[in-house]
Amino acid sequence: MKTGVRHVASNDGLTLLPDRRLLMQGLELALSNAAAHGHYGAVLFLDLDHFRTLNDTLGHCGGDRLLRAVGARLLEAARPGDTVGYVGGDEFMMVIEGLGHDPAGARQVVGAIGDAILHVLGRPHCVNGHRVYATASIGATLFCANAKTIDEILKQADLAMYEAKAAGRHAFRFCDPALQQRVAETALLQEDLRTALDNGEFLLHYQPIVDAELRIRGAEALLRWHHPERGMVRPDVFIPIAERTDLILSLGRWALEQACIQLVHWAAQPETAHWTLAVNVSAREFRQPDFVRQTIGIVAGSGARPDRLRLELTESMLLDDVDDVAAKMAQLRALGVRFSLDDFGTGYSSLSYLKRLPLCQLKIDRAFVKDAWCNPNDAAIARAIIGLAASLGLEVVAEGVETAAQRDFLVANGCRIFQGFLFGRPAPVLDIVPQ
Repeated sequence: MKTGVRHVASNDGLTLLPDRRLLMQGLELALSNAAAHGHYGAVLFLDLDHFRTLNDTLGHCGGDRLLRAVGARLLEAARPGDTVGYVGGDEFMMVIEGLGHDPAGARQVVGAIGDAILHVLGRPHCVNGHRVYATASIGATLFCANAKTIDEILKQADLAMYEAKAAGRHAFRFCDPALQQRVAETALLQEDLRTALDNGEFLLHYQPIVDAELRIRGAEALLRWHHPERGMVRPDVFIPIAERTDLILSLGRWALEQACIQLVHWAAQPETAHWTLAVNVSAREFRQPDFVRQTIGIVAGSGARPDRLRLELTESMLLDDVDDVAAKMAQLRALGVRFSLDDFGTGYSSLSYLKRLPLCQLKIDRAFVKDAWCNPNDAAIARAIIGLAASLGLEVVAEGVETAAQRDFLVANGCRIFQGFLFGRPAPVLDIVPQ
């Protein structure tokens, strides 16, 4: 099978590019050629940025036209003999051969191709009369005669692509040796994650939420993993791994079940019966068609009061389908469940969705709280969020309060509820229950 972009027969009717099956055949042939001639090749994996939002805006026909236009741009950036293919969804792939025997030189050529792709995708498209930008996050990895498997190559390119997304999107990243090491560690952690829930290795820690009189109003439940060999694994390490797989769904269900059990326990004690408990919900969980039914079942089965439960959403969740999010929120809100918008001001803040969604609370992100008492810009943002929440009838909670100066500034500007190390670190529940 020939691999040149102008010679590969395409089975994909949308983009007229090689489909996944032909790409895999081409990559297998490229590996054989690399082994036979001792030269380097490369795989580039491309994922369009925010394509779901673009597709919703343009409609499916417009989204299809955009995908075809992106495919044409990728061919424009490719060299003769490179293979550009369409993997599916909003993902494309490029297989590059004949990069010589020098890894540094091969890396330089691939980097130049990556830059060319970013350049051509940086130009606007005209779709349905609209000026549209379709940028991409690109991950790349080299291969040569040392015979990596196709799965290893794709995994490395995929992880490099996620690094590009983490760098702010519309970016290119190589899977370098350090990243390859992280690939191996990530794979091990992912395998351990699959058994951790069955082995009882997860637990919830609770961080108190207090009012201006230092009375506990409730807490936020925070997921922790006590690995039998690694000890406590940081959430910023294992949560992203879980979110890239279906594991986050199992973890989310477990966390909500445990949180509801804790609410029932608090309800039985007069001094804690009024406490609320906030639980974070990932975008992947919320997008599940049965999320509402499942949540109702967990709350009802536990006997917890729905109005004591706070589900915390992030602004990024609202990008995909705000109508679907609003509908699900409304169903749960009708049963008493309350909603909080977490990390407000750091994402894609929009006043339009604030009035559409049945929220009860905004949380000021710690990034604005940290220097609000001494930085005029952060102070202005914090005041604006407090004022906005008040005008909409929403509670406002300041996160990351660590000093008396921060608390005093917030109190002076109308914020009455706080969360942070000044009032208590996340800990097992018995550490914050009055004895």
